[in-house]
Amino acid sequence: MNYEQLVVLHAIVTEGTFRGAAERLHKSQSAISHTLKKLEAEIDMVLLSREAYRPKLTPVGEVFFRQAIRVMQQMNQLGSLTKTLNAAQEAEVSLAIAATLPLERILEVIGQVRAKFPATHIHLARESMSGPIERLLNDRANIIVASMDGVPVEQVEAVGFADVTILPVAHPEFEPAQSKHMKTITEMQTYTQIVVADSGSGALTQSRDLLPGGLRWTVTDFAAKKEILQAKLGWGGIPEHMIKDELKRGELVQLNVEGFQPRQSRLFQIRKRDRDVGVVAQSIWDNLMSADR
Repeated sequence: MNYEQLVVLHAIVTEGTFRGAAERLHKSQSAISHTLKKLEAEIDMVLLSREAYRPKLTPVGEVFFRQAIRVMQQMNQLGSLTKTLNAAQEAEVSLAIAATLPLERILEVIGQVRAKFPATHIHLARESMSGPIERLLNDRANIIVASMDGVPVEQVEAVGFADVTILPVAHPEFEPAQSKHMKTITEMQTYTQIVVADSGSGALTQSRDLLPGGLRWTVTDFAAKKEILQAKLGWGGIPEHMIKDELKRGELVQLNVEGFQPRQSRLFQIRKRDRDVGVVAQSIWDNLMSADR
């Protein structure tokens, strides 16, 4: 049994046909079939049933395939580690950070790594909703810090990083803020909700915490959103750490809205499993993991 045979088996299962596997691996269909038959002969098991149009894992094949995936992941990680150990520092490392997260810990880590690897250019992007994961999956970011919403978990390595609390707020003179009773969705539909746009551009684009049927303004960042709220022109959710001073001074107040209670968002540091990791990206990853949480 060898790694190439496991790759062929994985391609057949994920593509659903021998032809699809052949196209994916740039091999002939007969070569794919021969490799699978050789694997089955070596382990004395039938892994795939060929009775239907699409090959299907047999019961023993399912067990074997689950273990094969783990072996392939370990082989990929070993290969990445080997390249990392042999590599010089990267020319550039890109990070994409959720706009809801305070940057203090991220900047501390970058400062530490930059002192050790001054020649590497660090690209830091602030993104909203699907923006970070889109960058990661398109290989435009080495590491992201974001929620797991829309993240293909089988493709990534993720470690919990921080919790952020989102509060619905408005200026105290904004009409819904002038009483403490819970406002219904119907009541709030006549007031403008200020929303930060998703910075992603593809199929992963998300919408979150939107009032059904309500009036809405869209802005590109939380700084603009906060200014609009302070101008008494609307209401919306903002990370608590961004408005602590305004809440303390009474310049913004928390709203009591049906279905829009304070929400805790769990953020993770995330990277792709199959992407080669350079020495600088690895150093950033390790330092993020050990940063004061």
